[in-house]
Amino acid sequence: MDYRNPQSSTIIFGFDSAWTDAAKAPGAICAIAFDERGQVEFHEPRLVSFADARAFIGSLRQDFSVSLVALDQPTVVPNSAGSRPVDKVAGSLVSFVGGGVQPANRSKIGMFCDDSPVWSFLSDLNATQDPIEARTAPAGHFLIEVFPALALPAFEDAFSQRLRAPKYNPQNRRKFRLEDWRSVTRVVQTTAQGFDVSGLADWSDRMHALSQPRKADQDKLDAALCALIGLAWRAGPVSCSAMLGDLTNGYMVTPMSEFTRPRLEQAANQRGVPIA
Repeated sequence: MDYRNPQSSTIIFGFDSAWTDAAKAPGAICAIAFDERGQVEFHEPRLVSFADARAFIGSLRQDFSVSLVALDQPTVVPNSAGSRPVDKVAGSLVSFVGGGVQPANRSKIGMFCDDSPVWSFLSDLNATQDPIEARTAPAGHFLIEVFPALALPAFEDAFSQRLRAPKYNPQNRRKFRLEDWRSVTRVVQTTAQGFDVSGLADWSDRMHALSQPRKADQDKLDAALCALIGLAWRAGPVSCSAMLGDLTNGYMVTPMSEFTRPRLEQAANQRGVPIA
């Protein structure tokens, strides 16, 4: 993927929050940073709580005109039960390839109830949730919701085929496949190389070499995917990413390919969900 818009004084954070703030199940965060001259630095994924993530973002973003947090967790959840319209649209593709979408609603204690940590995180972060503005703004602090399982079929055509979603979560021992882990790490490496983020490409190569990856390694890999989704939104061709949904009922920002776009567009049209 070639740059649509080369970046400068821009930092993009990828945050896989793990949704709850359990000490034994932390999330992971990383960053791709472009200085004033467009030189890029990759801050490798680290395990974090929500508070750790806020501190990491705060310690780095002040040096950049644009900061964008790509968060793998629903951030607009108005519904008390069921799932959001955008969840159903995402599910049309994710289910087809053999994955699942966890429905987001306010009844889920610890995830989306009023006391869930994501809401205080968003409040403290004080970032603008406006994906369209975040795509081209020359300055500002932004946040977008992303979903690695929805992005992977767009990043890699092989994953877009029926029941071909990679099984790369080591915690699920029954389904985990080392060859899938290696396929995902290669996709991250190749995508990073396409954006000339050599530090991320090198890190992905080290992840590829793991013979027994752990759940923490997958969390870090998902954080890297989140960052790449954010980078594709800022720097990739307009036709290769989209915002599904809206800021009232829920949304996701995701890459799209010639194989994934038709299925998502059909599901969105059927449910009256906008695509931008």
